[in-house]
Amino acid sequence: MIAVSSIFAEEVCAGLAKAQKELPSKYLYDAVGSRLFEVITVLPEYGVTRAEDRILERHAGDIAAHVPGGIAIAELGSGSGIKTRRILSALSQGHHHTRYFPIEISATALAACEREVSDISMVSVVGIEREYLDGLLEVAARRRSGEHLLVLFLGSTIGNFEPPAAIAFLRKIRSMLEAGDFLLLGTDLMKPVPVLLDAYDDPLGVTAAFNLNLLARINRELGGHFVLSQFEHVARFNESARSIEMHLRSRVGQSILIEAADLTVEFEEGETIWTESSHKYCLPQIATMAAESGFTCPAQWIDTEWGFAENLWMAG
Repeated sequence: MIAVSSIFAEEVCAGLAKAQKELPSKYLYDAVGSRLFEVITVLPEYGVTRAEDRILERHAGDIAAHVPGGIAIAELGSGSGIKTRRILSALSQGHHHTRYFPIEISATALAACEREVSDISMVSVVGIEREYLDGLLEVAARRRSGEHLLVLFLGSTIGNFEPPAAIAFLRKIRSMLEAGDFLLLGTDLMKPVPVLLDAYDDPLGVTAAFNLNLLARINRELGGHFVLSQFEHVARFNESARSIEMHLRSRVGQSILIEAADLTVEFEEGETIWTESSHKYCLPQIATMAAESGFTCPAQWIDTEWGFAENLWMAG
């Protein structure tokens, strides 16, 4: 008997029916994918995580100083919580109680996050296994009288959205906040194309395994019949969009049955499935995004070694 996720099946069907076949990048992060991504973050070619960690190590106290005590924190896609620990620890030193709500669709990542930060004094942890916006809506509903909210959207996940969708997403976040609430947003900055390509197609093949695991997940959960050796990982730079795109390219012409979706997908040799985009930003673009989304930007911290900006936005 195949364990069927109806939403997963529906989104797989919809994505693979498009002229440019695609799959939502959020499905890269099952238990296997989450662990593979943790490996990616320590590869020498992938500097995003180390850059953000350097910023948080050096400036967590500054970030805490910009937000009021006794705050509720909602983190969209908490991962293992290692980076967030720096912020929570800095807030706890002010002897104000902080309520922390990690929001994850991966139960594995959520459990790891709760273990990572549960020992920090003055912090209570309530994990929420939801999509980003559904989880944030739940946190907003739990807001106490007079309590401010800080939303964390770390890493470079905002870059996975196409620009219009990113603005729409940020506006939805703003709609759930009150004036004086905050969003801490991580943004990867533009850098030389060869550096970017190495970061998303590492020599060890970890990113390739991470990408191919999406097909393996369809096999496991939806009764897919993908033969992984008949697909290859491809990373390419889209100059007009200033983004890295990850694709899975069919090595041969083939037909793939997905039992739970009652779907057979035809692939031509060389045809690809688009699985993820990662847009890279310049600093003026970040300021424009804030204004278009209903925020001001009272503080920003930049790692020049890799090229990464941590942006503290305030709801106007």
